[in-house]
Parts: sequence; structure tokens; C-alpha cells
Amino acid sequence: MRASAGSDRLSADSASSTLPRRQLGRYLRDWRTQAGLTIAGASKLMEWGASTLQRLEKGQADRIRTIDIQELCRIYGIPDELADGLKGLAQQAAVKSWWHAYGDLIPENFDVYVGLEASAQQLSSYQSELVLGLLQTAEYAMALNRLGYPGDSEAELDRRVQLRLQRQALITRKVSPATVDVVLNESVLRRVVGGAKVMAAQLRHLADFSTRENVSLRILPFAAGVPLGVSTGPFTVLEFGTDSKGQPIEPPVVYAEGFTGDLYLERRTDVRRYDRAHECLRRSALDIQPSRHLLRQVAKEYVA
Repeated sequence: MRASAGSDRLSADSASSTLPRRQLGRYLRDWRTQAGLTIAGASKLMEWGASTLQRLEKGQADRIRTIDIQELCRIYGIPDELADGLKGLAQQAAVKSWWHAYGDLIPENFDVYVGLEASAQQLSSYQSELVLGLLQTAEYAMALNRLGYPGDSEAELDRRVQLRLQRQALITRKVSPATVDVVLNESVLRRVVGGAKVMAAQLRHLADFSTRENVSLRILPFAAGVPLGVSTGPFTVLEFGTDSKGQPIEPPVVYAEGFTGDLYLERRTDVRRYDRAHECLRRSALDIQPSRHLLRQVAKEYVA
């Protein structure tokens, strides 16, 4: 469990902890940097004080005007498609539990989660149907994208897959890689995606990944039944590290992906509940070494 005192204070008491505004701030900060502008330089172009832009980039702005976001997007050279997503983020209410409905203010192809994931220092995840995106092979990801986006061209499908693979740098980079603690339901191993050859390669990939120091991978076998007594569905708890004083940089967030939208939870009671769920699933799962053995065993069955 995480050190909760500082996290509780940040999540419960700080109005600046709203996720949509933090995501908006992240994107604006990154694009300002890419444009080669300092806080002072960009603020001058907006005829703002530097502190106004700083608050916006930290997700602490009390009031955000869509017209200001549109102007910042123009100054930074942000593409229209992405700018529409940022303006949608700016219009989200200040809430602790956010349901991001696809196509509602924010365009469906604007991925809020990826920016959040890229900032995480620790991810605790349970996956009941599919391999976690961060651990997918190119072939497995391509098979899913062909089904999910049947109207896309080969070039567009390739772009989607490459973006997914680029996300894996979060855990493979040499400097400060994120820690990942994953529980996969055995059904993930048995559900065929892309054919037997693709599955065999994917399971070997998982087994190899599980040897990394920053990756813990456990399999929840069918024999474990339903440890929680209910089905949680897939979820990921993201943590963002601490500052020099040991305080959370940002409050932890629970991400639960849905078919028509995604759920983001920040209330400390919600985060604690998912923490406890993940711990229960870990206890009921196979240990790391037996999990690795099962992955390699099932991989062999696919190519036998």
C-alpha cells in the first residue's frame, strides 16, 4: 500500500487535483517546450503574467477559457485534431470521479490515458481479458487493432501499433523506468488473439518481460475461482512518485477502460478499494516463477 497521509490530503483537499485539468496542463507544457518557448515567452504572447500560465500547466487554474486554450494551441502549432481534444479537457467539470465518454466534448480519437500513463512511476494492474497494452507484442496489438478499427488503412493501423509500442519505453528505459505490477487472469492466456503463432510469441514475450527487475507478473489461475466474490473488470492504479519532501507529486488515479468511455477515479476511498482488490488478486495468483513457467508452458501448447 502507498504512503497514504500525503496522498489523502492531496486527493481530498486540493481542488487542483482534477485529472482533466492536469492532463490539459501536461499537453500544453509539452507543446510549449517543443515550440521552444519559455514560460515567460509564452506568457508574453498571451499578455499574461507568468504565474497564470504556470497555474494552467500545473492543473491549478481556477477558471479556464476555451478561447485562451485555442490561442495557446495556435501559438504552439498544435494540430487542430489535438486542439479539439484540449479544448474538450478545458470544459470538463472539476470532479474527483470522471467518466470520459467517447465523443462527448473530447473527440473519440483523443487518448487521455496515454498522457497520464507516461507520467506514472508505478502501475498496478489487473487484466481479465487482454494483455496489458504496455506488454503487448506488435503482432498481438495489430490483431486487436484490425478488429477494433476495420475501416483503417494499413498505414493507419501501423501507426496505431507503433504508438502502442512506443509506450513501452516507460518500463524499458534505462533511467527511472516505471514499476509495473500486473495480475493476468488465466483467460488472457487462453483467449486466442491473432492465431496460435501470435499467441505463442506473446506469451514468450510476457515470460521474458517478467524477468525484469521493475516488472512483477502473476497469473490468476482458473483454480483460484473469484477471489473478490465479484468481477472488477480490468483496471490500473497509477502512481506518480513523490517530491523532495516525500509528498505525492500527484494523487493516485484508478483507470478502468470501458467500451463507450473510460472511468478515472481519484477519491481516496475509491483508490483504496482498488488497492485492496489488487492485493487480494495478487495473493490468490501464482507466484512470479510459477507464473513464468505457466506462460512458457502454454506458449508451447500453441505451437505443438
